[in-house]
Amino acid sequence: MRILIIEDDPEISTMLKTFLSTENYEIVTASDGEAACRKFYESEYSLVLLDLMIPKISGMEVMKKIRETSTVPIIILSAKDTDSDKALGLGLGADDYITKPFSVTEVLARIKANIRRNTQYAVKSQEPEAVITKGALRMNIDTYTLTKKEEPIELTIKEFEILKLLMQNPNKVYTKEQLYALVWKDAYLGDENAVNVHISRLRSKIEEDPRNPRYILTVWGIGYKLGDIK
Repeated sequence: MRILIIEDDPEISTMLKTFLSTENYEIVTASDGEAACRKFYESEYSLVLLDLMIPKISGMEVMKKIRETSTVPIIILSAKDTDSDKALGLGLGADDYITKPFSVTEVLARIKANIRRNTQYAVKSQEPEAVITKGALRMNIDTYTLTKKEEPIELTIKEFEILKLLMQNPNKVYTKEQLYALVWKDAYLGDENAVNVHISRLRSKIEEDPRNPRYILTVWGIGYKLGDIK
C-alpha cells in the first residue's frame, strides 16, 4: 500500500517514512503544496497524511483539490488542537485528525483503521453498474458491448478495458503507467507506444473528430481522463 506524506518538517517526514516503511508501506513524501498535488496525480494512494501548515499551497487547499477527484482517506497532522480547527479540517473532507506531537504507533493505528474502513466500504458499495452511459455511448460491462447512438462499435479487449476504466471513474486522471498496469496487468517499463496506439485507435472508433476528442481527453503532463459529456 502506498502512502503520501505531505509534511514540510524534514525530521517528522523522515521519522514517519522510516517507521512506516518497516511496516511494509510504500512511502512518497512532499514538502510543499505544489509538490503534493503533482505527486498525488502521478500515482494512486491508499492514504494521505497531511500537514496543514505547508508552503506554496496550504494543506486545506491541497485537501480541497484531492477531494475534487478522490475519496482516498486523509489524516490531518497538525499542531493546531482546538475543536474549531478539528471541525474545520474534518468538515472539508479529512477522515481523521492527529495533533502534534504524536507517537508513531498512534499514527500507524489510525492509518490501519482508516485504510481498513475505506477498503471494507469500497468492497460493499462500489460494485460496478452493468450498463454505463456517457453522451451517446452506452457500455454493457456484462456483455462486453459498446454502442454509439444505438449503433454497435467493435472494440478489442484492451480498448474496451481502457474505455471501461475511464467511464467507471469519470473524474479520475490516469497516467500511462496506471493504464498499462491496470489494463495489461503487467509492470510498466516506460514503453508508451502500447498505450498511445490503443488510445489513438479507441478515439478513431468513438470520437466524431479524433483530432479534437470529446470523450477521451489528454491531460498534458499527466495522462488521460473522460470528457465531461452529459
